[in-house]
Amino acid sequence: MELNEKQLQIVQVAEKLFAEHGFAGTSVRQIAKEANINIAMISYYFGSKEKLLEHMVVYRMSDFKGELDTIINQDSSFKSRFNQIIELFVQRIHKNNRIYKIVHTELSNSTRCLTFEHYLVQKKNNYDALTEFISKGQEQHEFKKNIEIPLIIPTILGTYFDFHHNQVFFKSTYNLDTPEAIEHYINHSIVKHLQTMLCALVCLEA
Repeated sequence: MELNEKQLQIVQVAEKLFAEHGFAGTSVRQIAKEANINIAMISYYFGSKEKLLEHMVVYRMSDFKGELDTIINQDSSFKSRFNQIIELFVQRIHKNNRIYKIVHTELSNSTRCLTFEHYLVQKKNNYDALTEFISKGQEQHEFKKNIEIPLIIPTILGTYFDFHHNQVFFKSTYNLDTPEAIEHYINHSIVKHLQTMLCALVCLEA
C-alpha cells in the first residue's frame, strides 16, 4: 500500500497520538494540529478517523505477507526457515509496536465500534501461511506432531511486549543504557531466546 508524503505524515502523527491517548481519546482536530494541517485534508485523504486508522493498519502490515512468503519459499531446511520466521516476527513487531498497541487496546475494548476487518484478514492469512509451512515440515519429519500452532505467534508477541513494557527493569538489570544497546538486546538476545525455545517445542532433532 503506497501513501503520498502528506498521507504518510498524517498517518505517523495519528499513530503517535493513538498510541499515547487511545483512539477514542484522540480527536481529528488534535491530529490536524500536531501535523500542522487543516482538518479538511484529513477528510480529503481518509474520510474519517476510523478510516484513517484502517489505512494505518493496512499500511503497516501490507508487505509482511510478502516477506513471510519469501522466507517460506527458500531452498533451505525447515529449521533454518523457522528461525528466520521468528526473527522476522520480532523485527516487525518491534518496528510497528505502536500499531500493535493501538489494535490490541481497541480489540480488548468491548464498546469499540471498529471491526478491524482488514487487520483480521491479514492476520488470518499470516496464520494460514505459518500453518501450511509447519504442516509441510511435519510431513518431512522435521517438525513435531501435536504442535499448538495458534500459540506460536502469541508467544513471540508476549515475550517482546513483556520486554517493551518493562524496559525500566531491563535497562537497569542488563545495563541497556543506550538505544543501540536496546536494539542489540532485541535483535540478538530476544530473538535467540525465542528461536531456542520455539525450536525446542517445534523442531525434531536431527
